[in-house]
Amino acid sequence: MTNSNTVPPTTKEAQYQRLLDIDDQVGRSKLGLMMNQTWHDDPRRLGFTLARYKFVAKMFDGWDEVLEVGCGDAFPSRIVQQAVKRLSVCDFDQTFIDDINSRAEVDWPFAGVFRHDVLDGPPPGRWRGIYALDVLEHIQPELQHRFLGHLVDSLDPQGSLIIGMPSLESQAYASPISKEGHVNCQTLEQLRATMAEHFHTVFVFSMNDEVLHVGYGRMAQYLLAIGCGPRCPPALESGGAGNR
Repeated sequence: MTNSNTVPPTTKEAQYQRLLDIDDQVGRSKLGLMMNQTWHDDPRRLGFTLARYKFVAKMFDGWDEVLEVGCGDAFPSRIVQQAVKRLSVCDFDQTFIDDINSRAEVDWPFAGVFRHDVLDGPPPGRWRGIYALDVLEHIQPELQHRFLGHLVDSLDPQGSLIIGMPSLESQAYASPISKEGHVNCQTLEQLRATMAEHFHTVFVFSMNDEVLHVGYGRMAQYLLAIGCGPRCPPALESGGAGNR
């Protein structure tokens, strides 16, 4: 039983009282399923992941109607949410969708949280920006253009897509759990060519740990590609009617 005469805790420096206020009024945030495993098994990797989301946040800063595809537990998605006007998230695994909804916070509502498999069809809606981090390397090579094509179908004509993936060269040094399910890692040149089939303009950046750079692609640990100016399907560009 709480003693009504107990003096509430205070911090020695006044500016830190906000910490106790949030703890009392909101409680402590819980890591999502995926980030919890990362924090347990490889804490440094959490820093790398957050840096990738910060890159997306800077690229889409101020944009409305942004969608994350393959969001996992969406714990780091708040970094993007802070920068854009409306962020929706989706994943093909209902386990992650349930986890996201179980940790929903009133002060940080997503515009939408839904299950969707992009290989089955374009995500519903029309999006100014779409991003998918650590997703394309899990898509079989023969299906990657269906995946990207469906994303393009949901983009605004002036929209952009950001794809992030570990580089092919990095896989020799990756941990077993990091490599699990990786069937389509690419070199910088390959990723640029893949994206160029769906966008008129493609920018590709390298990352090593948290550091973003435009250095030698073969030494990159991670790749981030931005596609701008979505292409129509080839048959449509030539005046015909075709399917992806």
